[in-house]
Amino acid sequence: MATAKKAAKATTKGLEDLFLDGLKDLYYAEKKILRALPKMAKSAESEKVAAAFEKHRMETEVHVDRLEEVFEKFGKAARGKTCPAIDGMIEEGSEILEDYDGAPALDAGLVAAAQAVEHYEIARYGTLVAWAEQMGKADVAALLKATLKEEVATDEALTGLGEGGVNQRALQAAA
Repeated sequence: MATAKKAAKATTKGLEDLFLDGLKDLYYAEKKILRALPKMAKSAESEKVAAAFEKHRMETEVHVDRLEEVFEKFGKAARGKTCPAIDGMIEEGSEILEDYDGAPALDAGLVAAAQAVEHYEIARYGTLVAWAEQMGKADVAALLKATLKEEVATDEALTGLGEGGVNQRALQAAA
């Protein structure tokens, strides 16, 4: 009987439901990231790394606002849904902060942790853009594309920090 109920419920769920679940996931993730970035900026050894985290914190505030606008467009209250993936990535970042505090490789570890988060966000935003377009929600897709573009730019900036000396400094200091 429980299986029949589950099957009936499952057949009523469509792309919009899946989209809204993904939206809740991203909203939760962005809020968690917003809380983690100041700590990362404060802990960074390099002023460039700290500035990158601070810049992304300000962008993330805008990302949250955009997500709230998307919820509004669907007539839904903005609320998150626990995202174990982002929780795990934030935890890994915390472990790097703890394990490498004061170490030459701290900034390289922070940049790597931040890129893991960016890659997750890029994948999620890309999916939601595709689904919004499929549902004919061009206005929603445009909001999400704006954030996706910023997430890609942040990832590229983090790569630039790594390649621009952060990784090399960690290597040289450890030698």
